[in-house]
Amino acid sequence: MERHELMRLLAGDDEASKAALAALVDGADYVVWEGVGLSSEDYARGYESRRRSFQRRGIELLGWERGVQLLRERTQPIRTGKITAVDSSWSYQLFLTEDGSELVACIGGRRPERRAPPQ
Repeated sequence: MERHELMRLLAGDDEASKAALAALVDGADYVVWEGVGLSSEDYARGYESRRRSFQRRGIELLGWERGVQLLRERTQPIRTGKITAVDSSWSYQLFLTEDGSELVACIGGRRPERRAPPQ
């Protein structure tokens, strides 16, 4: 998928899509995988579990509750993608329709800072 096509899909009004779009504008790396993975319900279950785990660890999240809800509302296969900010501080997971023509949901997570091992 071309960068400009993905930018068009991210032109929504939710926080995660706006942040992912800003990352793309700044030159973030991205990938949209060919073919479909799991069903939207399978992704919803998996990412709900991850959300709880990340929250327990204090990881900052964007759009996860809304994203999981949007995935639950669909009953079709989902194509996925990922955007990684230039400085790698944030990562965004994209969930697209099977043909890649529509964004179903976008979620983001701040990558935890790596701590130096104790000396």
